[in-house]
Amino acid sequence: MAGSLTFDSSSAAFFGGVRAAFLSVFFLVLAGTYVGLGALAHDFGLSIFWLTLSTLLVWAAPAQVILISGIGTGAALIEVALAITLSAIRLFPMVVALLPLVRTRDTRLRDLILPTHFTSVSMWVESLRLLPMLAPERRAAFCNGLSVGYMGAAVGFGFVGYYLAAGLPPLLAATLLFLTPLSFLISTARNARMMMDRLALGLGLALGALLTILHVDFDLMWAGIGGGTLAYVVHRVREAAT
Repeated sequence: MAGSLTFDSSSAAFFGGVRAAFLSVFFLVLAGTYVGLGALAHDFGLSIFWLTLSTLLVWAAPAQVILISGIGTGAALIEVALAITLSAIRLFPMVVALLPLVRTRDTRLRDLILPTHFTSVSMWVESLRLLPMLAPERRAAFCNGLSVGYMGAAVGFGFVGYYLAAGLPPLLAATLLFLTPLSFLISTARNARMMMDRLALGLGLALGALLTILHVDFDLMWAGIGGGTLAYVVHRVREAAT
């Protein structure tokens, strides 16, 4: 089939995923993001070992920003943990959407642990695009390879940013950190095919801006819940009318 990806073994699928990560635009996005994140960790006096460990365990740049800035400013650990947990909730729907593509009748529960932990914005977007081209039994290995490629880029460029921090202007570091949400926004807009998806995206952006201006706590969470709910209501009303 045109546009299909064929691998003879799980190991070949894994390295195919690594190669896909290196050739993806998200590789460049992660490079810029983690250069900025490395500089941020350096400025808050955190060690490169600590930054690397947080990348491997947390594996979400926005949550790492919360973690680094929270600990760096002396916030209580319980407050930092709660903020990171709320930030991570956004990944749950991604896992729910991804696992049906990865799981087969013969897939063991333990085979899903790594893809679940590895689920991030970059991996999720690329997996939804590429997994339908693969045989179902190769998808878990491909996802793992894709994420290892992305995580390797994050760790490597985190080192670069950390040791370049002295010469990296704060505005440039902040701009680099903005690459991930910007790329996610562009990818989501590109992949939104239903009116409800486009409406949810537009309402979420509008609500997010309004709540930020009004200084409402947890503005990102409320914008997502509100925008998605309103879009669903409009969709149901529109279906009922037709």
